[in-house]
Amino acid sequence: MATEQDDRYSSIQVPLLNDEKLNDSNTLKAVHHVGNASLFKTCFHLLNAISGVGIVSIPYALASGGWLSIFLLFTIALACCYTGTLVKKCMDMDPNIRTFPDIGEHAFGSKGRLFVSIIMNSELYLAVTGFLILEGDNLNKLIPNVEIQIGELTIGGTTLFTMVTCLVILPTVLFEDMSLLSYVSAGGALASSIFIVSLLWNGAIDGTGFHGKGRVLNWSGIPSAVSLYAFCYSAHPVLPTLYNSMKNKSHFSRVLIISFSACTFGYAAAAILGYLMFGQEVESQVTLNLQTGKLSSRVAIYTTLVNPIAKYALMLTPVINAIKAKVSCNKRATHMIISTSLLVSSLVIAVTIPLFGYLMSLVGALLSVSASILVPSICYLKISGAYKRFGSGMIINYSIIVMGVAIAVFGTYRSLVDIIQNL
Repeated sequence: MATEQDDRYSSIQVPLLNDEKLNDSNTLKAVHHVGNASLFKTCFHLLNAISGVGIVSIPYALASGGWLSIFLLFTIALACCYTGTLVKKCMDMDPNIRTFPDIGEHAFGSKGRLFVSIIMNSELYLAVTGFLILEGDNLNKLIPNVEIQIGELTIGGTTLFTMVTCLVILPTVLFEDMSLLSYVSAGGALASSIFIVSLLWNGAIDGTGFHGKGRVLNWSGIPSAVSLYAFCYSAHPVLPTLYNSMKNKSHFSRVLIISFSACTFGYAAAAILGYLMFGQEVESQVTLNLQTGKLSSRVAIYTTLVNPIAKYALMLTPVINAIKAKVSCNKRATHMIISTSLLVSSLVIAVTIPLFGYLMSLVGALLSVSASILVPSICYLKISGAYKRFGSGMIINYSIIVMGVAIAVFGTYRSLVDIIQNL
């Protein structure tokens, strides 16, 4: 029973949901019982949850699918905003639903909870692995031509910087109290805004220009494009916490509309700017195209580097807590062993598969689509019984499910093929 209770708090949590300082060993536990967050504050937290490293790969996503694929970004944003309202409806139907895995359990029992928890924690784990790849690539961009020789072994700059990043992050994952990092990582939306301004400054003032014509449509690249678009909207596991934190829960739909609209505008702006600047030559991380001698380039790269380091431990904590709950042990030594093992294993994956764009495309297609599109839609149909009643709601939900399955199947296949071919 204790294990099941602990698992309830293994979902992603957004920092600073209220003004209370969290001091216990499970810092990231939901604080939904307070319910004093305003509409503005909830929007702020959801903006930070949605805004992430996906913004550096969004120009590459647009380049993969061509100019017309930008409409798929808006389609996915609209679908994810809609499924966000389904999360709210599921919670309104049963007050015992407090976390994202609770929705899976209410719909399909213990197997549903397990499935949702696996999807959610796998997504977090692979996302932080992508952080390490991003750090290694961008540090190697700032400080090129670095390598060390250890006997017969030569360690290149990207691998070396990825390992150094892990050493920097290690102390943060050993902390059980994440309250300090919560404050640091709450600047996701600000970091994205600075990144977009830097990109615009680089193209318009620092001389890069907007000369990339690009392609109108590239059918073969559509699976990769939509997978990366989906990765940008992987914040649904935090929605129950946000909903419970609100003082006036009737405003939650407005929070979803405002936050998803603002983030979609930011993502679209970054995609268009990056594609106009570099065309088909845009890298999987647009920062790798920037000339480091320019101030705007350095600001963009530094902003990209700081955010993942601050967020790594915070995002990995739910995975650590889920494992601790399963082994039924909350000792300090257990926390250190689990957190260090997860960090080392993510380093191994990052060094073995240093393909940021392809790995994030895989996460988007296989996990983000499942968490943000399929789980809310399928669970809502089951919990509400709407699948038995023919109507506009059922048609919309089934249409979203079909779209999600298509992205999951074709996007996952394309990502795996790309990873295998480039290893």
